Amino acid sequence: MQPKNIQQIMFDLDDTLVYTNKYFYLIIEQFLDLMETWFHTYDVTAKQFKQKQIEIDLARVSRDGFVSEHFPESFVDTYRYFSTLLGRTVHSSEENLLYKLGLSVYEQPVEPYPGMLETLTHLRDEGHQLYLYTGGEIVIQQRKIEAMKLHDFFDDRIYIRQHKNQEALEAILTDGKFDRTRTWMIGNSLRTDITPALTAGIRTIYIKQENEWKFNIVDYKLGPDATMYTIKSLSEVPNVIAKHTAP
Repeated sequence: MQPKNIQQIMFDLDDTLVYTNKYFYLIIEQFLDLMETWFHTYDVTAKQFKQKQIEIDLARVSRDGFVSEHFPESFVDTYRYFSTLLGRTVHSSEENLLYKLGLSVYEQPVEPYPGMLETLTHLRDEGHQLYLYTGGEIVIQQRKIEAMKLHDFFDDRIYIRQHKNQEALEAILTDGKFDRTRTWMIGNSLRTDITPALTAGIRTIYIKQENEWKFNIVDYKLGPDATMYTIKSLSEVPNVIAKHTAP
């Protein structure tokens, strides 16, 4: 029997349902290895390379949203920055290698988080309405969705946005005629998942990651009527929702 209080549950994709950041970190380590090899005779450290790459990448994401070219371009621009700073010759072959390395992150395996299938199946079988709301480019995100057969759970209730912010979420909630008194946003990003959802007046579940991308971490304030749960694993989601909606 379906519960009387059916919820509208919106999930983030990257690092909520499938692993993403760990592959970016893996590619960044390969980038740093190359930079250390090329600049080994100069007075510069891997930490400095990493800080500059993060600075460049975050600035572009903040300005333009989730665009695939930003990540490989951040490698190339970091390489050019230190080449100019230290008087090292820029080699097109090295730039091309860095760009290809950066792009390779989008070819990595699609790996579900523990409990993904069980969590979505449980909530679907209870009769809840499931939605997917992810940031990025359509082709890249669709590859992950198809690899994980997520249409089985979300059907056509899938939203992919280049800019995942307050305006984007508000448009989705309004156009989709969501009932905000029974709508949830579940994700790992305080910036793009939780803060916009709190502002929009819907319930939130924050899945806190140990090694979170710096872009996702922002300060937030909970209003007197806000609902926010913080958990450590996706498998905890059904129990949180069940306890909150219990009569």
